[in-house]
Amino acid sequence: MYKVMIRDSMSPIAREILEATGQIEVVVDNDKSANDPAVLAKLIGEFDGLAVRSGTKVKDPIFKNPGRLKVIGRAGIGVDNIDVPAATEKGIVVMNAPGGNTITTAEHALSMMLSLARHIPQATASIKAGAWEKKKFMGTEIAGKVLGIVGLGHIGRVVASRAQGLEMKVLASDPYVTKEAAASMGVELASLDELLARSDFITLHVPKLEETKNLIRKDTIGMMKKGVRIINCSRGEVVNIDDLNAALSSGKVAGAALDVYPQEPPDFSHPLFANPNAIFTPHLGASTDEAQDKVAEMIAHQMVSFLLDGVISNAVNFPSISMEFIGPMRPYLMLAERLGSMMGQLSRQANHISITYSGAVADFDTRVLTHAVLKGFLSVVTDTPVNYVNAPYRAKVKGIKVEETVTQKTEDYTNLIRVSLPGVKGALSEAWGTIFAKKYQRIIKLGQIYVDAIPEGSMLIIENEDRPGIIGSIGSILAARGVNIGRFHLGRNEGRAICMVNLDTPVDDPGIEEIRKLQGILSVNYIRLD
Repeated sequence: MYKVMIRDSMSPIAREILEATGQIEVVVDNDKSANDPAVLAKLIGEFDGLAVRSGTKVKDPIFKNPGRLKVIGRAGIGVDNIDVPAATEKGIVVMNAPGGNTITTAEHALSMMLSLARHIPQATASIKAGAWEKKKFMGTEIAGKVLGIVGLGHIGRVVASRAQGLEMKVLASDPYVTKEAAASMGVELASLDELLARSDFITLHVPKLEETKNLIRKDTIGMMKKGVRIINCSRGEVVNIDDLNAALSSGKVAGAALDVYPQEPPDFSHPLFANPNAIFTPHLGASTDEAQDKVAEMIAHQMVSFLLDGVISNAVNFPSISMEFIGPMRPYLMLAERLGSMMGQLSRQANHISITYSGAVADFDTRVLTHAVLKGFLSVVTDTPVNYVNAPYRAKVKGIKVEETVTQKTEDYTNLIRVSLPGVKGALSEAWGTIFAKKYQRIIKLGQIYVDAIPEGSMLIIENEDRPGIIGSIGSILAARGVNIGRFHLGRNEGRAICMVNLDTPVDDPGIEEIRKLQGILSVNYIRLD
């Protein structure tokens, strides 16, 4: 039975979905004292999963001793409240729920735009103060105006669609969208400079990145039309509020609507919050009942899929694997991990791993397979727990260079995974693996010699001179020690041979040493592939 903690007054639908499996015990803990990582750290060790919104801070103390914790689900898109690098180091999957609040956030941005255009918050405050100031709150129509959308992702596209219904001319700036894709939405793609110069309204829908920090600042505001109106429902760091306040005070910017801030809650003593031309909401972009139900439903289903089926989706620290591919991909994941483990056991000194995917295997997300290779390799060269999530981090810490090559071309096999250790001396610095009939794993080449071996369980890998009597002597030594040979695979090339022997029971060190002393034996390696 798995155990999951749900926090931050999440929609009850999350609990319902998790408990409906019959395999997950759910504890709902909305005690705000546990928003403090030091408090939560004392509780979390007995849980396999943690589901949060934005209130709980999942930070350093929690990851010092995370216990059973395997997955953290954020019901929403932002993961600022979660220490993702620390989770990755501990091998904990961090998932979010992108798209669940797309429509809600887009609608909020449009609501802010309309409120700016007609001074609705200021007029409401005036009425409540007992005044009747019609001339003071003269507005502007939005029909026929140019709306500049910075960031044409999911939310930006919904904003564009709704704005077109309001008869606005829509421009967009996004380096990851082609002109053809934008045109198919009825949107004109422009450079950021051009968008700033032409827009009457500018709405921001960009992620928090180094290049988006202070995107709206003194010099970019200087490129804008006089009287422009700015809406930010994305990330607070995107707008420099000092420069924005100065532009509002000078009249360069006619109005600004902010839902997000560089720090939350913000410093209300900042002069921007007293500026009559600015309106605010307390990060309400995703705050509708419908959106909260959607993100809770999404994250609950994702956590169920991960805990019960091993399916990873919408992870921010691991490539996602869809249900469509998890079944067909499993044999390749096992093969990749076993190839990595084999190479790690054959050479523990490698600091460079090269992985090549050829043929049908290239149709999968090979990043996941590379994680599997590294997990197998590192699990035998370190005593620190390694899993699919933290394997690349562990490799980086150890200074291991990882190269990945993907090609549709292959040789005589429909699919190939090749793992090599450049710089490692010796004949056993490369292994090739393939999958037969979509499920059967095979090692087809080790070093320069072709073989046909099944990578599983206890194995002896023996290099020897290709001459009579050696195989018989190996068999006799194993028989004398009560070790039964399950399978025996032999490959030969130009006077050298490789034996790959699957053993039903382990062989002890004296037995290995006895084989090693046989005449004609070049090397003996005993490995385990679980």
